[in-house]
Amino acid sequence: MMHFPDDLMAALVLATLAGLSVPAGAALTFAEKWVPHGADQSLRHFVTAFGGGALISAIALVLVPEGVERLPPFWAVAWFGLGGLAFLIVDRALAKTGSHAAQFLAMLLDYLPEAMALGALLAADRAVAVLMAVLIGLQNLPEGFNAFREMRESGMPQRRAIWLFLLMVPVGPAAAALGMLVLADSPGVLGAVMMFSSGGILYLLFQDVAPAVPMKHSWLPPFGAVAGFMLGLAGHLATG
Repeated sequence: MMHFPDDLMAALVLATLAGLSVPAGAALTFAEKWVPHGADQSLRHFVTAFGGGALISAIALVLVPEGVERLPPFWAVAWFGLGGLAFLIVDRALAKTGSHAAQFLAMLLDYLPEAMALGALLAADRAVAVLMAVLIGLQNLPEGFNAFREMRESGMPQRRAIWLFLLMVPVGPAAAALGMLVLADSPGVLGAVMMFSSGGILYLLFQDVAPAVPMKHSWLPPFGAVAGFMLGLAGHLATG
């Protein structure tokens, strides 16, 4: 049962904390100069893989299990496929325009539905909602890191990029409030959002994340995916 406005406040706080990991990830790029020469590439690949592991854990432990509980099997599969198809179309459109903000937009595309699901889940299961917030934060950190590097290397003025990333912080709470006010009483719609998001995230994982992980003569980056999933699994087990 929803306890408004306590649940709304909890959703805003959790989404804000998860959103803060976006500029925090961007801030990590300024620490690269302290990394020993020759190790910076391994660090970047490790961070990318870590984000991939966190994304997989979000799909496997929260989004798909919670989504299939709220939808008939046919529609669960259909929305999953539609999510992957939609992200494919967006990805191709970005490639044709030569956009230098592909990773930023990819982060936004998976962040928004997840934040909406976070808000809606608070009304049903606060422990799962907290886990969702942790997973969002884990994946936003490396996504923010990679997206900020992409923008900076494309020539975008650093000050403009910083403001853009700071503006991402209130986006999460707004989406979480929308999820709580609109989706909490519509389990079918919430399930569709979760499955759609899962399909899109899986597409991004194999299109953008996984191909960027391997490095010759380095076995540490792939272990980042293991570490990211481990943290997600630990949170899942901790919430029972």
